[in-house]
Amino acid sequence: MELNTYSRDTTTLSGTRNQVLRNTYMLLGLSMLPTIAGALLGVRIGFSFFAGSPMTSFLVFMGVAFAFFFGIERYKNSSIGVALLLAFTFFMGLMLSRILQVVLGFSNGANLIALAAGGTGVIFLAMASVASVTKRDLSGLGKFLFVGMIVALVAMVANIFLQLPVFQLVIATACLGIFSAYILFDVNRVITGGETNYISATLKIYLDIYNVFVSLLQILSILGGRRN
Repeated sequence: MELNTYSRDTTTLSGTRNQVLRNTYMLLGLSMLPTIAGALLGVRIGFSFFAGSPMTSFLVFMGVAFAFFFGIERYKNSSIGVALLLAFTFFMGLMLSRILQVVLGFSNGANLIALAAGGTGVIFLAMASVASVTKRDLSGLGKFLFVGMIVALVAMVANIFLQLPVFQLVIATACLGIFSAYILFDVNRVITGGETNYISATLKIYLDIYNVFVSLLQILSILGGRRN
């Protein structure tokens, strides 16, 4: 009797985790639509977010982003959370349009964007696959990644004033490694039951993918961008 109960509980738990993962992937795919829409709109209208004042732009962006984070977390158990998440991804698409405009200024800009998108897809599939099959406990990885992210954030703020292309390349490369590992960590948390809310899981994995794409695009534009 006890063995049967344990078996049923294990099956139920596994089914719940799989459902959270499926919902996360579905919402993640849906979240790409407003991102693309925001990016296309931003490029079309030449969207500029305090372009003349990078530090002001950074502070306002962080303020808006954290307001969304608070709202999404507050309503993560309702449809309002989904609506806020999709609004946030549209906002992130608008913010993405600035770097897209710069890259499109290169003669091979469209190719660089396509290559960054393809590379991001490959990295996501690779990390998600490893997260699904690994037997290792990845719970301790989060602390190291968080420290790395804070260091990278401080370096980005410093480079707002320094404006050093080589330093930017180093930062982008570090961010690529950090957020690729974050994909592995965040997907694995869903699979192992560490994250049970698909809206929260989607937000985290979306930010991982977004940052991987931006980092790849920065690296490719610095190393391979060709001026007209």
